[in-house]
Amino acid sequence: MTDLLEQSLKKAFIDNKVDGSKYDPKIIINQPKKNEFLQTTLQDEISQCEDFFFTVAFITQSGLNALKTFLYDLDKQGVRGRILTSTYLNFNHPEVFESLLKIPNLEVKISDKVGFHSKGYLFKQKDYYSFIVGSSNLTMNALKKNYEWNVRLTSYESGALIQQIHNHMEEEWEKAQTLTPDWIAHYAVNYKPIINAQTTLPEIEENTPDYIVANKMQREALDNLKELRETGATRGLVISATGTGKTYLAALDVLNFKPKRMLFIVHREQILLKAKESFQKILGGLDSDYGILSGSSKEIKAKYLFTTVQMMSKPEYYEKFDNDYFDYILIDEVHKVGAKSYRDIIDYFEPQFLLGMTATPDRTDEFNIFELFDYQIAYEIRLQDALDEDLLCPFYYFGVTDYEQDGRLIDEVTSLQNLVAEERVNYLIDKIDYYGCSHNIPKGLIFCSRKDEAKELAQLFNDKGYLSECLTGDDSIVYREKVIQQLESGEINYIFTVDVFNEGIDIPKINQVVMLRNTQSSIIFIQQLGRGLRKDKSKEFVTVIDFIGNYKNNYMIPMALSGNPSRNKDNMRKDTYDVNYISGLSAINFEEIAKERIFEAISNSKLDSLKELRESYFNLKNRLNRVPYLQDFVKYNWLDPLIFNSNYKNYYDFLVKIKENEATISELEERFLTEFTREFLSGLRCHEILVIQALLEKSVLTKNEVVELFQKNNILCDNETVDSVLRILSSEYFIANTLKIYTDAQFISMEEDKNSRTKNFENALENNYFRVLLDDLIKTSQLLNSKYDSHAIFTPYQKYRRKDAIRLLNWEKEQNPQNVGGYIYKDNKFIIFVTLDKGDDFTGALVAYEDKLIESNKMLWYTKSPRTINSPEVKEIIENKQLQIYVFANRDRSEKDFYYLGKAKPITDSIEQVEKEASNKKMQSVVQMELIFDKEIEYKLYQFLK
Repeated sequence: MTDLLEQSLKKAFIDNKVDGSKYDPKIIINQPKKNEFLQTTLQDEISQCEDFFFTVAFITQSGLNALKTFLYDLDKQGVRGRILTSTYLNFNHPEVFESLLKIPNLEVKISDKVGFHSKGYLFKQKDYYSFIVGSSNLTMNALKKNYEWNVRLTSYESGALIQQIHNHMEEEWEKAQTLTPDWIAHYAVNYKPIINAQTTLPEIEENTPDYIVANKMQREALDNLKELRETGATRGLVISATGTGKTYLAALDVLNFKPKRMLFIVHREQILLKAKESFQKILGGLDSDYGILSGSSKEIKAKYLFTTVQMMSKPEYYEKFDNDYFDYILIDEVHKVGAKSYRDIIDYFEPQFLLGMTATPDRTDEFNIFELFDYQIAYEIRLQDALDEDLLCPFYYFGVTDYEQDGRLIDEVTSLQNLVAEERVNYLIDKIDYYGCSHNIPKGLIFCSRKDEAKELAQLFNDKGYLSECLTGDDSIVYREKVIQQLESGEINYIFTVDVFNEGIDIPKINQVVMLRNTQSSIIFIQQLGRGLRKDKSKEFVTVIDFIGNYKNNYMIPMALSGNPSRNKDNMRKDTYDVNYISGLSAINFEEIAKERIFEAISNSKLDSLKELRESYFNLKNRLNRVPYLQDFVKYNWLDPLIFNSNYKNYYDFLVKIKENEATISELEERFLTEFTREFLSGLRCHEILVIQALLEKSVLTKNEVVELFQKNNILCDNETVDSVLRILSSEYFIANTLKIYTDAQFISMEEDKNSRTKNFENALENNYFRVLLDDLIKTSQLLNSKYDSHAIFTPYQKYRRKDAIRLLNWEKEQNPQNVGGYIYKDNKFIIFVTLDKGDDFTGALVAYEDKLIESNKMLWYTKSPRTINSPEVKEIIENKQLQIYVFANRDRSEKDFYYLGKAKPITDSIEQVEKEASNKKMQSVVQMELIFDKEIEYKLYQFLK
């Protein structure tokens, strides 16, 4: 390590060409476009530390939220820390001091030093110290949004600078006053707040109580709707995330349209009054212009009529009106329009314009909403976009572990008795209190899985002083409105419910959403999370606390949060451990055990079943109004096209299975598609793709023309690579088992310097449908290739199969993956494949190897057994100075692909022959050694693998 630290200091201050390491001094600047934030660095440092000490002037609840799950996990490990802060400028609100006191492994002191304005973060790591100093306080703006400069330094304990820092911090700590409840009470009495720059604005800007200005989303949507109608369109669809102002948008469009009569249709009666109030704010006019058609009101002569679908779908009501009575009809939550009640209304009326509004247009019932609205999408803004545009209240999602009893977590079949056990209730309250909410006074929604659970928990929370009510579908509209008013006014803290508030209900003051149920779908998850996202002056952020039990559907959580429906397991794992995809000031954090529950669910999930793929296929088809091809799945961020490889030879095979193929191809033509799909579709290397694409236009390519093609595209074009590509396309590279699958499906024949299209390939190209399918494969692979470095053989941290690694290293012949095992070597190239967590019941080898990552730049690795210091591969590693060692690793046996970690070298002094017990209980000799990587492994991936 000494060498690495000295090397890092030399790189930073003397010679920037020296190789760096994790100890490099580093400037940290928030760069949202690159997903680089001080927040991430702080989280990385605190997650692996043995002790920490912050001296920071300003702290907000949101800044503290960025670290709460990490502090919780540290507490479980017995790790404690300290924060020294101040009352300088009265920036720190009494509420943040209350939140600090709730963190059990944190000691806090208040400095009375005049002008206390420090921003320093000290971490004691395993065998060194790291220190971050600069301009950033512990606020979410400073951690993620503001243009701040900070520097991270590393040092041994004996370093002079770290000793100065540490000694000074200790001196100030001794002078400071301990934070206590009494101190907070006294501070609160005398506290005079300064203007808080983080205070959020409501979702619309009100210049006066009677005048409303459209936000950015609404302005763009209004322009699009106007242009749509100018083209003659009579229908349009608006897809807009919950909380972005759909109702005001609709009212503003009605104001532009100026209908003689308008009909607004909702699915729940309790929404009617609020919708009418919103429209009246925008449109003005007489009270008599506005009417409601419901069970208790029949104001059908009103110019602007608001009704429920249940009421208007009855013939005795809709037949009271002529077909063209309403010029303008709006349908809220239009994703429900597949029901007969909606269709009866739509089929009867003939308005000049029909507007549908929804946050979730993609259905599981295969009803095509897009077709109903003539594929006219006037505007679309999803959750991530709305956060980018600052249309929603920031949220802090905490994925936490549900209660565990006798080693068993809450799951789908847990009895009511256990769901409402006192121990679980105490556990829930402790967690909810720990993660808190804006201003520390909860106005929360708690979603439960069952009505009896919701009712029991509401009563038990009441018994413990948390005033609560329960609402289910059995309750009347009047009672629901009463309970909502109680929550907004602060008479109660919580509403326990089962699905009643999934959509359509507007309670802007909600500052906490608690999920005590299995995630049934990404749509419902976002709908429930969205209940708190509407901006309101009463809150600065929304806390979302998701209690994650041992549920089979846990894999849906990262899909829902990231908005990535690819169903690629690697993407889902990555979206659980690397959550920087969330926009703005929002943040996502998982407790470590909760993360493991999600990983387990991902591993066990069947994401490539025919049912799942078919549903996703038809949702995209409905949107496109045509058969989607593989490139469409990439362009629309839909499904990972490689997921079809699991159970189908190629995409055509899948289309045939669901009877969606638009024409037919021969068995031989299909073999060409199968070869391209299995070998090239992933886009790991673009060389073969470019040659096939060129062969569509030209029947013969010389080797020089191939080289020129690669040079023109600025990719590797050495002789080894060119020869490898040509051997693969001519099938000379493949061994018998593979050749059997690709029989007669060679793309080229090689004769001296000529590389010609084979006769079979020529004939296949005569089939136009084959060309369509092949062209789709080419374009899709090129899209997927964009994440790979075209100037290198492998791209760090991307995933490869064993067969891919061997092919990309230009070996002359394919190798049977089953014979490769943990490593293979040839021609100065040594490829290592490591599964780090082999499981307790691992029986895949004679010896349960204990390969592991020691540090982010170092791995402990074992040879096969039996091996000795004199075995050929060991001698190759020790003696061959030209040997290139490439290391690939995956997390566990559920993963078939391996992350490329980089090149490595053996640490000579660590090479040792040892004895290991084999599965037959006899001892076998193996050789162990430490490998050091040329470059440090990306920290998030390192944490995930480790």
